[in-house]
Amino acid sequence: MIKISIPGGEDLQLHHLVLDMNGTITTDGQVIAGIPERLAQLKDKVKVYLLTADTFGTGAQAARELGIELFTVSSENGTTDKAKFISALDPPGAAAIGNGNNDIAMFKQAQLSIAVIGREGCCAASLLSADVVVNQINDALDLLLNPLRLIATLRT
Repeated sequence: MIKISIPGGEDLQLHHLVLDMNGTITTDGQVIAGIPERLAQLKDKVKVYLLTADTFGTGAQAARELGIELFTVSSENGTTDKAKFISALDPPGAAAIGNGNNDIAMFKQAQLSIAVIGREGCCAASLLSADVVVNQINDALDLLLNPLRLIATLRT
């Protein structure tokens, strides 16, 4: 678990990390450099899941490479599928990282949401729905590995 006390705000107890794939942990379907090492460290603290509609057909390969569970969501109902996935987690306490329009409902269900702009861009509505916005995925993962950075960002 990752526990973060936010001065003037909600204490976070994160048990799960839910990752969007396309545009978040991959560019054009390929895992971005630096992610495997960071996730190896995070897997000692939280359960990590990869959610994707698998646009490029590389979801299973990415999940194997990263040693995490893959859940394929519907390309038509991915928004609902992602939100339901987060709400079904037990215990609660999920961080969600994504960049797309279909991540907005997931962000609303998560205890902590991080939007990644990245090389494939970020949906403006996702950007506005997130608790934190970063330029690239490795910055998002580093926030979870170094939670004092989140305290500085989220304190009221």
